[in-house]
Amino acid sequence: MYTVKIVETKQEHDDAFAIRKKVFVEEQGVPLHLECDAEDATATHFIMYNNDEPVGAARLRSIDNNTAKIERVCILQSQRGKKLGALIMKEMEKHAISINKKALKLHAQSYAIPFYEKLGFTVTSPEFMDAGIPHRAMEKNI
Repeated sequence: MYTVKIVETKQEHDDAFAIRKKVFVEEQGVPLHLECDAEDATATHFIMYNNDEPVGAARLRSIDNNTAKIERVCILQSQRGKKLGALIMKEMEKHAISINKKALKLHAQSYAIPFYEKLGFTVTSPEFMDAGIPHRAMEKNI
């Protein structure tokens, strides 16, 4: 059974960062110093478990009174194709609504744009490079 929760314990924190390292650093080649940044200290982190096994992670940051930014969304390669990315995104959106946010922003890896469009996000920028990977900014009103 898959569950998504806000990180509260050291173990959940360690699990979330292990997933991020596996996906972004090991799989995609993002340098660790770019993957783990100063924003981690103030972000709300999310972890997804399949029973007790960590399989996904993400973070949400408040960027102003009305807007939150979704970042570092990742699912282990072995778990992709099961709509788990949509599950973690929906939980982050629920949390953003609960803290009175009116909009969500994110920087999507270009290949993932159709995934985010299915969740109601719209592209708002030309393509740009981030950590050597093509991205585009996207937004959604909630």
